[in-house]
Amino acid sequence: MPLLAWAALPCGLVIGLLLGALGGGGSILAVPALVYLLHQTPHEATAGALVVVGIGAASGLACHARAGRVRWAAGAAFGGLGTAGTFLGSRWSASLNPTVLMTAFAGLMLAVAAVMLVRTWRERSRERERERERNRERDREKACAGHDTQSTASKAPPTAPKPPSPRLSAARLASALRIGVTATAVGLLTGFFGVGGGFVVVPALTLVLGLEMPVAVGTSLLVILVNSGTAFATRAGAGGLDWPLLASFAACAALGSWLGNRLAARLRPQALSTAFASLVTVLAVSMAVTSIPRL
Repeated sequence: MPLLAWAALPCGLVIGLLLGALGGGGSILAVPALVYLLHQTPHEATAGALVVVGIGAASGLACHARAGRVRWAAGAAFGGLGTAGTFLGSRWSASLNPTVLMTAFAGLMLAVAAVMLVRTWRERSRERERERERNRERDREKACAGHDTQSTASKAPPTAPKPPSPRLSAARLASALRIGVTATAVGLLTGFFGVGGGFVVVPALTLVLGLEMPVAVGTSLLVILVNSGTAFATRAGAGGLDWPLLASFAACAALGSWLGNRLAARLRPQALSTAFASLVTVLAVSMAVTSIPRL
């Protein structure tokens, strides 16, 4: 393997590290690394990135599963719903001009950076609000500590269960629709760009399915694995992949994913997300400057 290829292997480590710690985002570095550092064509890179992403996700998934942070049924259902989008995205990507593909990828990177920055800002706002609520609760406990607050109120009579509200049924239907649309969009991204889509999956699992963040991160790796496998199967007949290179790159991603899982409890995810979003922004601007004049 040439010296330049050895220099690119740390990118595999970073990709896995981010997959393990954040449940997504790192895979978006795979395509630029394969194109600009390892001199693969955009179509080869988007196909090869699926191998790197899939192996990195599998490694991280094993670690999260041992810790009980994977909801297998929810992850398999979400990934299964995205297979149609994955198939369409793979076919569409193969028919595009390589320069157009890389320009679109630069736009995707900017969108990912924006999503991660907004999510980080919202998480910090929620943390501050939770801290204020805890402080208010402590103040109330102190104020009530010196008073006898026995209640003599009688128990309220049991009430009959209410029938299901039409509004509740409509809300469930809307939730199911959001899950289907999000899963299809993630599959489309995976098939078209060769990325895992974890930056979309993790917020969807927390907001739509109500999973806690650590569980959403672990479950998102199952979704990424399903989507990556489907997309790669769709492209399997394309050929032209450098398997020794991809195996080395993927091994570094697997190691990084294991390390990311170990470090997830010690690092501040917000700081990691902010640094990563800044890196992605710089890379996206560089790719756009290179690709747009060739259109």
